[in-house]
Amino acid sequence: MPITRRSLFRLLAGTGGLVGIPLWMSRMKTYDGPASDHFNGLHFFDPDGAPPKSLREVLRWQFSGGRERAKWPDWAPSPHADTPPERVDGGKVRLSFVGHASWLIQTGGLNILVDPVWSTRVSPVNFAGPKRRNDPGIAFDKLPKIDIVLVSHGHYDHLDIATLSRLAKNFAPRVVTPLGNDVTMRSADSSIKVEAFDWHERVELGGGIAVHLVPTRHWTARGLFDRNKALWASFVLETPAGKIYVVCDSGYGDGRHFRRVAQKHGALRLAILPIGAYEPRWFMRDQHMNPEDAVKALADCGAQQALGHHHGTFQLTDEAIDAPAKALVEALDAAKIPQERFVAMKPGQVVEI
Repeated sequence: MPITRRSLFRLLAGTGGLVGIPLWMSRMKTYDGPASDHFNGLHFFDPDGAPPKSLREVLRWQFSGGRERAKWPDWAPSPHADTPPERVDGGKVRLSFVGHASWLIQTGGLNILVDPVWSTRVSPVNFAGPKRRNDPGIAFDKLPKIDIVLVSHGHYDHLDIATLSRLAKNFAPRVVTPLGNDVTMRSADSSIKVEAFDWHERVELGGGIAVHLVPTRHWTARGLFDRNKALWASFVLETPAGKIYVVCDSGYGDGRHFRRVAQKHGALRLAILPIGAYEPRWFMRDQHMNPEDAVKALADCGAQQALGHHHGTFQLTDEAIDAPAKALVEALDAAKIPQERFVAMKPGQVVEI
């Protein structure tokens, strides 16, 4: 495939946040803090992970001959839509799937959003980049008062400044994120009430709810020159109904990240695991799980039940829109795991535990 001006701009405008981004963003402020076992003073790294692909490999994926990119429908509406209650008290947890990696989790009188994205595109510009193929499972004006927002990392399909600004204006929620992403948010909108934490920190959220930031096999960037200058994480939520492991983006590797969560945090009531954005495997394996990997991750973390997300809303990679859900069924059958234990969610679907 020839590199045309249009295709090159699409790449630079943000292929789902996987690559990256206009040159004018190279001077953005970044994290400045002490070195650690996963920060060398300039970049974060995962001692048990893999570095992001090089620009040469990105170009090979995007423009080499023989690429097989499935065509998604322009619009693929979900049959579901949710109008959540104002609060959920007592020992229950109500989880509403907004779409892609966005969730509303209601428990203990708190309303918690995870990686909220209500924008039409996941890109640094509003006229190019991956476009939403279905409405959010909750209309923005149907949201209850939001108390807490969890943002896992800086890729545009997870850290959406436009949505965070709307939330700040309407609800002024407390935003919890890994180190460095607070710099991104404050630089864009000082009204965002963000707090940044390191891996393995536990944060009290109120109402007996707490969140742990745990390592995950991924990376982050907002531009071409800020790779891994902020941290990425998964979350373990302590709730009245048990612990919920929320993995917004991760490769599988040898599974040690998932086994370590089980070892450190004990019994997990529920795991939210990504199942999409995984083709071609030579490029995506280190950063995104496919359904077969996700089934292994469920076995490793030992959660009673799993919900599949990170599929079917934004075309970030090459597989078909319905491929992750179909492949999950096959992977569960191959592993002899009941289908009801791991369900691929659609926007607007609700699960209560």
